[in-house]
Amino acid sequence: MGMEAEVVTVLAQLGAAGLIGLMWLTERRLAGERERQLTQQHERIMSDKRELGVLLAALESNTRAIVSLETGQSRLASAIESRFTGDRSVQSGTERS
Repeated sequence: MGMEAEVVTVLAQLGAAGLIGLMWLTERRLAGERERQLTQQHERIMSDKRELGVLLAALESNTRAIVSLETGQSRLASAIESRFTGDRSVQSGTERS
């Protein structure tokens, strides 16, 4: 006799109260499973949030480094250009407006 047959036999013996009880137990089991899945998803989201924070911090740091490098290269290019053109204002720290 399979599981379904046993359930039908028990339900036939218990009537409406057995059916209501079975429905309640089934709903509780499914609600527990949904709660477990939600908990797992919440933990994953929180973990992803932490990882994203680390990535954003690295991106911000890299952006600052690139901006600083670009600024230094611009100053160097200006200094080289002024040396070839004979403009001493850039070399002495005063720039033309």
